[in-house]
Amino acid sequence: MADPELASALLIDVRTIPPIDRHPRIFGVATALAEGSSFIIINDHDPRPLHYQIEARYPGVFAWEYLERGPEVWRVEISRPQSSGCDCCCGS
Repeated sequence: MADPELASALLIDVRTIPPIDRHPRIFGVATALAEGSSFIIINDHDPRPLHYQIEARYPGVFAWEYLERGPEVWRVEISRPQSSGCDCCCGS
């Protein structure tokens, strides 16, 4: 039985996007995410370089979770966790 939350999640099948447009499209979707929201990317290889770029550009803003790890298909959920509202350095 399919997970109803995954069925309604925004999916980006990176395999259908020209290579030059892939990361800009993903960054556009990610930066437009509301707190507590997520989307899933589907790729034909491990998108680890994308993960590094997201962490470098937006440290601590997005969470990255592998849902499937190949060998033919990788699915990753990228989410923007809900902020605690604390702007101090305590990490909460």
